[in-house]
Amino acid sequence: MVKFLFFLLIVRPLTYVVLGLNVRHSDRLPRSGPAIIVANHNSHLDALVLMSLLPMRLVGRVRPVAAADYFLRNRLVAWFATEVIGILPISRKHARGNPLAGCFDAMRSGDILILFPEGSRGEPEKMQGEFKQGVRLIAKKFPDVPVYPVFLHGLGKSLPKGEGLLVPLFCDVVAGEAMTYQSKSEAFLEALSTSLETLAGEVQLRAWE
Repeated sequence: MVKFLFFLLIVRPLTYVVLGLNVRHSDRLPRSGPAIIVANHNSHLDALVLMSLLPMRLVGRVRPVAAADYFLRNRLVAWFATEVIGILPISRKHARGNPLAGCFDAMRSGDILILFPEGSRGEPEKMQGEFKQGVRLIAKKFPDVPVYPVFLHGLGKSLPKGEGLLVPLFCDVVAGEAMTYQSKSEAFLEALSTSLETLAGEVQLRAWE
């Protein structure tokens, strides 16, 4: 209930009113799980915005994937991140067993993962280079699960890395056609990266300005 109210009363008004969100091809976003949403990453707002675009009935099934060492140092922050936002923590250091085991369990449970294959947040509106292998490994294990590429623009300026003050700006979200590992197995990460670049071309402003 806390999570539902948080997204209904805080996150949705923030994303749709304060940020002035412009969403293109929202009909391409998942309406059920299991599914994987893959997006570029420039801001703490990224996961919240993506979650706000999905039907409220799915809020409890959406799991943004993030590095555990970043937010588990503080108990209150850890509780809020995992219990309210629903973050699925992945240990980047000293991991025992398969660090992606939680992602695999989420897929089996019919959840929707949000992944940022660039890794950590980078400079506002700039891609960070090659994608990490995590998304490919998850998609390979579940080759029929749809993967939805989504391009985000402007959030890195509204709340960039290292800043705590939100600056209201018009932000763009462009959703792409779903793909599967089964259909793109030969060059999955390359196809995913190309898809995001194509979506970036739909934004009127320069994508990486």
